[in-house]
Amino acid sequence: MASRKSRPERRQEPLSRERIVAAAVELLDTVGEGGLTFRALAERLATGPGAIYWHVTGKNELLAAAIDAVIAPTLAGDDTGTTPQEAIRSLALGVFDAIDAHPWVGTTLAQLPRTPGKSPMLRVFERIGRQVQALRVPEAAQFTAASALLSYILGVAGQNAANTRAAQANTDPANTDRAAFLDAVATAWRELDPDQYRFTRDVAGQLREHDDRAEFVAGIDLILAGIIAGRADGRTRP
Repeated sequence: MASRKSRPERRQEPLSRERIVAAAVELLDTVGEGGLTFRALAERLATGPGAIYWHVTGKNELLAAAIDAVIAPTLAGDDTGTTPQEAIRSLALGVFDAIDAHPWVGTTLAQLPRTPGKSPMLRVFERIGRQVQALRVPEAAQFTAASALLSYILGVAGQNAANTRAAQANTDPANTDRAAFLDAVATAWRELDPDQYRFTRDVAGQLREHDDRAEFVAGIDLILAGIIAGRADGRTRP
């Protein structure tokens, strides 16, 4: 009796855009944006690439949807009962933690083509902007204030994630431990030429002891203080 040919494992759930995006996030977390291909995604989903294209038109759309899925939980909270400053801090920390957990987000954002009205961060910008309005920032300064906050959030969160990724990829065990790495950098700073790097030498100890999230929030507070000061003295720019 002839043996039956083995068949590939069939999907247990119907294929949907949500399942595709969730699998893409898992793949990105595992192999990074360079390893996200429709072939690899199809293997993970036990389907064919053509079935994925039925739900997603291309890689850029898939990456944008994956970023949106990662960032969406940070927008789920209710700002009722909080001050605008508290709401902005909470949102900023949510985005910071999301990018820290998914380091590919920062790199991918920079690579995505700029499509009007379709940025994965547009909802974050809207949320920030509403809080800027709640702070009664003059209308002429609202775009600048919201843009400055968003740029700071994405820039610092992306750099922090890049540093984490670089440390994880380092084959030297001494550089994979954050405390040991910061201690080494701080020591190197202290040995710099005192005439050329006086400030850098002075803050070397703070680098060794600093907390990334605490420094991030401190930066948000500095920007908010500038925004509020600009509003208070009537300047049209924060």
